[in-house]
Amino acid sequence: MADENELIKLAADLKSAADEVKKTAETTNAELKNLGKVTEDTKKTADDALLKHNEISARLTDIEQKMARKGNDQPQRQKSYGEQVGESEELKSFIANGGRGRVNIAVKAIISSLTTDANGSAGDLIIPQRQDGIITPAQRRMTIRDLLTPGRTTSNAIQYVKETGFTNSAATVSESSGAAKPQSEIKFDLMTTAVTTIAHWVLATKQILDDVPQLQSYIDGRLRYGLQYVEEGQLLNGGGTGTDLNGVYTQATAFSAPVTIPATVTKIDVLRLAMLQAVLAEYPATGMVLHPTDWATIELVKDTTGRHIIGNPGGGLAGHTLWGLPVVETPAMTIDKYLVGAFKLGAQIFDREDANVEISTEDSDNFRKNLVTIRAEERLALAVYRPEAFIKGDFSDSVTAATAA
Repeated sequence: MADENELIKLAADLKSAADEVKKTAETTNAELKNLGKVTEDTKKTADDALLKHNEISARLTDIEQKMARKGNDQPQRQKSYGEQVGESEELKSFIANGGRGRVNIAVKAIISSLTTDANGSAGDLIIPQRQDGIITPAQRRMTIRDLLTPGRTTSNAIQYVKETGFTNSAATVSESSGAAKPQSEIKFDLMTTAVTTIAHWVLATKQILDDVPQLQSYIDGRLRYGLQYVEEGQLLNGGGTGTDLNGVYTQATAFSAPVTIPATVTKIDVLRLAMLQAVLAEYPATGMVLHPTDWATIELVKDTTGRHIIGNPGGGLAGHTLWGLPVVETPAMTIDKYLVGAFKLGAQIFDREDANVEISTEDSDNFRKNLVTIRAEERLALAVYRPEAFIKGDFSDSVTAATAA
């Protein structure tokens, strides 16, 4: 790399020296024309310029030969401008004549490349243009958290009392004295949901973070995004085992068609029946969650005349609503599945520790290796108070269940 840098500098110096030789030659011609002779100062300047040019040319050739020996197993590269000038017959003749007059030296174009190709290149002499910033990959738009009721906690677990049974024996009774009143029963259970941690980390060199401050900010953002990405999946589909959250879809009530339809059933019909099921459970739905693919197939449904039922494609989308409810589309939902429910009423998030990013050299042998560990983590719990407030299912199965025999 040092040879390459010096080569670049020498190439610039050689051009400067060649310009000086040219300038001296023009002075010489002017003196010969005006005085009929060349002054001693001009001769000395010409000699100095030629000497400097020859020294730079020799150094340039020496370095290029060293670099050629290092890569002698590579295909022969095209000669650089310096080599072409230094080896040209025009320059040799110019020097032999005492550096008098003007010399024109033709050089062939050098192929520029960032990598060495079969013909060789002078790519290292060309500084590539660096675009500002970092090109980021696509990022998912997070939606599930915004559907649920927010909350905070300072504990490592959330407990709440839930009514799990109610026998309603209320009835009219006689007004006569001593008439027995019917007895009802209510059962309560203490429910517990644990706070879980979502975390990950990366290693980076201390030098690169010092030299590229933007990189630290970028890594911070990417690590936080990684937490959000996993959180989205956990809130929706967490399995409830081990350290996983018990997700809303996991605990939701399975679709059971309240009524059957003696006609062709579509996804639009299924979602309306799921809304009905929630209403009959006394929890009117406030939203729907679908995979973008399923929502697209719904928007593409046409009537018998070929017109789209939802919205006007020529005038833009009609908005993400169906049956008066907002539709949230997210890749976190599996294709062909749906979730309809009263989200704010049915579940709540409890944040124990907001997403944070910390940097430390005190990890393993980081201090000795000038490395830093960058860790991101968050802690939260999810309480699904009313599983019956959420209706879930597969479109393919639900269509069959909603069709009359």
